[in-house]
Amino acid sequence: QVQLVESGGGLVQAGGSLRLSCAASGRTFSRYAMGWFRQAPGKEREFVAAINWQSSTYYADSVKGRFIVSRDNAKNTVALQMNSLKPEDTAVYYCAARWQVVTFTPAEYNYWGQGTQVTASS
Repeated sequence: QVQLVESGGGLVQAGGSLRLSCAASGRTFSRYAMGWFRQAPGKEREFVAAINWQSSTYYADSVKGRFIVSRDNAKNTVALQMNSLKPEDTAVYYCAARWQVVTFTPAEYNYWGQGTQVTASS
């Protein structure tokens, strides 16, 4: 079992930055792929970024070059640094975990955090 708790959301002006953090429980955190997803009102949950157990990173085209995903296995945390935020980045952001391999489909992740709201105002 893996429990995930996100933090770091908030309200920022367009062009600003936020850093999300996800703290995980469990002794085998280093072997999990960690994903970040987001869901805006009235829209489906979508892939944002992910990092596999070997620290290879993956990004949605919409955030490539602006967001950076990283992990600290010693602290059982994964972070999402979000720069140059746009109003269209406004959503609830979730971290999720699955064993080793990154996928881009929310249904293929086994564990989820509670979500944190990110609002980028124009």
